[in-house]
Amino acid sequence: MGVHLNLEVILVCLTLFTGIVILYYFLKLKKDDESGEVPLLLDYSRSFFPILLIVIVVRSFVAEPFRIPSGSMIPTLEIGDFILVQKYAYGIRLPITYNKIINTGKPERGDVVVFRYPPDPKINYIKRLIGLPGDKIRWTADKKLIINDVPVIYENDENYLTKDRLGREIEVSQLKEFLPDSNNEHKLINFPGFSQAGEWQVPEGHFFMMGDNRDNSSDSRFWKFVPEQNLVGKASFVWMHWDWSDGGDGFKASRIGTSVD
Repeated sequence: MGVHLNLEVILVCLTLFTGIVILYYFLKLKKDDESGEVPLLLDYSRSFFPILLIVIVVRSFVAEPFRIPSGSMIPTLEIGDFILVQKYAYGIRLPITYNKIINTGKPERGDVVVFRYPPDPKINYIKRLIGLPGDKIRWTADKKLIINDVPVIYENDENYLTKDRLGREIEVSQLKEFLPDSNNEHKLINFPGFSQAGEWQVPEGHFFMMGDNRDNSSDSRFWKFVPEQNLVGKASFVWMHWDWSDGGDGFKASRIGTSVD
């Protein structure tokens, strides 16, 4: 999922500008003009500053909405889902610099995490956290996970109707996955065929991410690990669904309120 970070810079700059305007007039023009007129710039700044400040505080420290543009997290998240992300889940960070100022929690295996894409931090991605720092991750050709030499447990579930890369409807196998050392239970889908196997050792301060649509996900199997400072927050729930893309399913009320786990 991709969202440019310019919006955050714009919001911060506008908040600072309106705040400076208010402070300037407060210091320089303590007495009202005899006409009783308020400068237009000051009037606008007074109106917009509190709104901008609230948006910055909520967006940076509490929660932020994101839209899912791809199918890499199917069946957990569908194309067109709008999700709310807890920004405070893994620590309170300053906007723009992303320096952590308060430690509020640690990522856990199985979390669905929004993070800044390591090859291009201007883009936000969402995946499931599979490997913690120090973990040894192995992905087999028959699409099985082995974490720290412990095979992940899978259970067959009903088939899932989705689309292949050519846009044709296809039924694929759906599995329940039970990650070790975790209370997380989630579903994933597998397309027919085999996969390229691999093995990775997660370095300290980094995490290994994978999509639940294992055959159609650009994740840590291809671009390695996510640094801790790239974490944005934990996905919470779907607050709206609207897929306006060609062949999309439009508005779907049944998705509203769906928990992301």
